[in-house]
Amino acid sequence: MPVNLYVILSNNTIMYNKILVPTDGSEGSEVALEHARSLAEKYDSEVHILYVADVRTHNTGDIVHNIVGELEKIGEESVKSLKKELDSDSNVVTEVIKGIPHREITDYANEKEIDLIVMGTHGRTGLDRILLGSVTEKVVRTSKVPVMTVGRED
Repeated sequence: MPVNLYVILSNNTIMYNKILVPTDGSEGSEVALEHARSLAEKYDSEVHILYVADVRTHNTGDIVHNIVGELEKIGEESVKSLKKELDSDSNVVTEVIKGIPHREITDYANEKEIDLIVMGTHGRTGLDRILLGSVTEKVVRTSKVPVMTVGRED
């Protein structure tokens, strides 16, 4: 049986000055961006789009440098594409970094004083997803910042 939880805030005001949308280049990131856009318009928020080139997935010698470099290129294209989808009036910050995605996302949110993280529930799939678990799930469990999860549109 579903349980409804109602929270009454003392000042009845929630402001989202900075919204973070992590991307992996998937459709799920695009859907999350639509929700972030709606909130950004309502609250006149700055939107941060972050891609983390996962350094864990490939860890053998010189190949690592090449693969991480390719992941960074994919990341640059991903954040550029999402930035284009936002209205030109939006205040958008984009960044591509290397690391372990869920850790880098939560660290970035803390360092940049993000008010809300908006993430898709479904990103890239395959063996990495099975072995590494869901980045979204790990962010939800470890973030000090509120996380809005957005399902794919079918």
